[in-house]
Amino acid sequence: MSELILFHHVQGLGDDVHAFADELRAAGHEVHVPDLLDGRTFPTIPEGIAHVQEIGFDTIVQRGRAAVEGLPDELVYIGISLGVIPAQLLAQTRPGAQAAVFLHSAIPPSELGSPWPAGLPAQIHLGEHDAEMLPPNGDLAAARALAAAEEGVELFLYPTETHLFKDYAEADATLLKERVLAFLRP
Repeated sequence: MSELILFHHVQGLGDDVHAFADELRAAGHEVHVPDLLDGRTFPTIPEGIAHVQEIGFDTIVQRGRAAVEGLPDELVYIGISLGVIPAQLLAQTRPGAQAAVFLHSAIPPSELGSPWPAGLPAQIHLGEHDAEMLPPNGDLAAARALAAAEEGVELFLYPTETHLFKDYAEADATLLKERVLAFLRP
């Protein structure tokens, strides 16, 4: 199967992220799960955002880059919300990326200093109402533009009032995970 790196969301490396990593492992993948917040976890998204603003997004990027040191170039990059920042950056700039999965966020490739790699397959999963729940951001517009511009990039939208799939309705969370696992099959 694939070797993956899974970057967690702004609430930190919690049980939900470990459970998702375990599901990926049960499907036969080798999964690396670095801690971008130095052991900190937060009960709410706003508390996690406040901490990230305090330490800076550059710190998140540096920790993401450090997490892949010593790993093979041929990785699948998966990011959950905040984790999309290092996942997308590395998928776009580190040679050998096999695929990418972005959960709850997307960034215009131009903001990361390089174009989307030709032929790199990806999935983007977003709640239809994410832009309404979080501070104004362009994630949905970026995801739509990337999926429209790049062959092999798929966008999936979910009818949810919550941001993270851990809080989705069970059927939607299950569907998201099924789509990711099917995408990762050789």
